[in-house]
Amino acid sequence: MVCKINSVGLMGMNTYTVDVEVDFLKALPGFDIVGLPDTAIKESRDRVRYAIKNSGYKFPDARITVNLAPAELKKSGAIYDVPICLGILSVSGQIDIDLKDIVFLGQLSFSGEIKGINGVLPMTIHAKENGFKKIYVPMENVNEASVVSGIDVYGVEHINQLIKALKKEIELPLITPNNDDEQDEEEILDFSDVKGQIMAKRALEIAAAGGHNALMIGAPGSGKSMLAKRLPSILPDMTFEESIETTKIYSIAGALKNKDRLIKKRPFRAPHHTVSPAGLSGGGSIPKPGEISLAHNGVLFLDELPEFSRASMEILRQPIEDNKVTISRVNGTLSYPCSVMLIAAMNPCPCGYFGHPTKECTCTPNQVTRYLSKVSGPLLDRIDLHIDVMPVEFSEISSTRKEESSENIRKRVNKARDIQNKRFKGTNITCNARITSAKLNEFCVMTDEAKNMLKQAFDKLGLSARAYDRIIKVARTIADLEESELIENYHIAEAIQYRSLDRKYWLR
Repeated sequence: MVCKINSVGLMGMNTYTVDVEVDFLKALPGFDIVGLPDTAIKESRDRVRYAIKNSGYKFPDARITVNLAPAELKKSGAIYDVPICLGILSVSGQIDIDLKDIVFLGQLSFSGEIKGINGVLPMTIHAKENGFKKIYVPMENVNEASVVSGIDVYGVEHINQLIKALKKEIELPLITPNNDDEQDEEEILDFSDVKGQIMAKRALEIAAAGGHNALMIGAPGSGKSMLAKRLPSILPDMTFEESIETTKIYSIAGALKNKDRLIKKRPFRAPHHTVSPAGLSGGGSIPKPGEISLAHNGVLFLDELPEFSRASMEILRQPIEDNKVTISRVNGTLSYPCSVMLIAAMNPCPCGYFGHPTKECTCTPNQVTRYLSKVSGPLLDRIDLHIDVMPVEFSEISSTRKEESSENIRKRVNKARDIQNKRFKGTNITCNARITSAKLNEFCVMTDEAKNMLKQAFDKLGLSARAYDRIIKVARTIADLEESELIENYHIAEAIQYRSLDRKYWLR
């Protein structure tokens, strides 16, 4: 008699119900798994065999076949050890348990211990949405699974404990949803630590208020990295939906800390310049999320931008435009969300002092040109704010004047975001940087003086259509910070100022 156990499969961000069907014949002993299993699933034959034996049960002396349905979808990971084990014990008559409306996830050790797996949060959400009443997950994953309400979540540590609970010999505690727990506090980086740099702080405030991409150019030691690392301290709080989506990505990638239920702080990812294109976009035979997706709803910081390989930089172009990264493999095409703020920093030349007010640049014109040309025009065009970070003067460094705190800046950012939330209610737009071209005229109403100023800048600077859109979006954010309904000419003027550095350094 066939025994069917419920489980869940994962392909990228997509989940699907998997029926683990187990049957056996009284024939020469064997153990086959069908239904497009990967190597990790095929190896579950040995894990399940020894887990059954070492847990006090008998492995059937027969030909066992396990079918993972639907058969046309590729299955990956050691997710199905527990349901396979329960199916074998059930079909061989060693346990008699009602397994309907229950989902089982987890991998087994030889001793029968149930170990943690990746992707439990999206799989638990799928189980709830598809009408399952209970889900048993490894104790290591119980925090992320407990985020989901509407389904009974139980954590288990050993197969014997699970069987006793199913037989009602013991009672496992029901894990209740709790999304209010505090995560460990990390060192707080505050803008009050940064001396001077008023213009750079202003530009990053605009970037945070509108979700805009930014590029900081300046000499070594001018504070570019220091400013970038403090940007998360002025970003608005994550919504519950953003927290769920970001946590799902980290769960799939196996980057979720065991103690975390939900990621409530906006991610800040700063990959080294030696990162590969696959490391940024995601990769593998079953592609896992890369740095771009791990920064979803947060900040992707690329320090020393020209030192990244050309392929790594160019792979950013489509994701930062479409807010998703698409990876194609033989097994299928997967998409991961990547709505990020791209913040980059670079020196103006190899020695770092091209255009410095006091230090002489030692680079030849050809060296400067070669260095700057590593950042392509199309990538530069996708960056909303170009920020000139000037060296800090001695009077500013030695000043005892208290600088503005991140808390005060964040209040202004939150006000601007509240205005945007009301404006974009009922749409898929989350901030000014995500306004589509079709909605630009509706949401970005300019005065006649502002239109004339933008026209003059467009003709004089030879701006692209993309640069035109981005100037208007930045001006919209500047107007929101002033709580102005219309975009005035001085809002446009400030926005244009942040598109002029490519003319200063790239001479175009």
